Amino acid sequence: MVYLFLADGFEEIEGLTVVDMLRRAEIEITTVSITGKEIVNGAHNIEVKADGLFEEFDYKNAVMLVLPGGMPGTRNLAAHEGLVNLLKEFREEDKALAAICAAPSILGEQGLLKGKSVTCFPGFEDKLLGANPTGHRAVTDGNIITGKGMGTAIDFSLEIIKFLKDKETAEKIGKTIQYL
Repeated sequence: MVYLFLADGFEEIEGLTVVDMLRRAEIEITTVSITGKEIVNGAHNIEVKADGLFEEFDYKNAVMLVLPGGMPGTRNLAAHEGLVNLLKEFREEDKALAAICAAPSILGEQGLLKGKSVTCFPGFEDKLLGANPTGHRAVTDGNIITGKGMGTAIDFSLEIIKFLKDKETAEKIGKTIQYL
């Protein structure tokens, strides 16, 4: 199970592209609201109904946690103590984490990207403490996947599919949607 976390102000394309692409690849993904309510308001005033609330899930069965960027969504995710603790727990257990746009800064500020090659939205590199920012569209380093921004949401999603399934599945999905 993959869990994607939604906060008010999240970048809709970054969150929903991942959900759409993973479901096309038959990867189970659940959207989780950290707001205390099922309806989450995106950065561009698109309301999205999450599959459930943060408190309702047991994350022990998760294979990956995903953070979309956007503002103020990234700041709202970073301010959620339960989520930050869960991210730290996953890193300690060497489980997979993925973040796009400004959201890699959440991982970086917690020291969870040390020694990793990563990417992020330009201007957030100083928050990637101990990491090696590459500037690439999407980067996988071990079990950390990062994406540069909204325009790279498909690249980011395909990296996740490649990580969770295989390169062939990622290529098949990319061709199906006329991306590759």
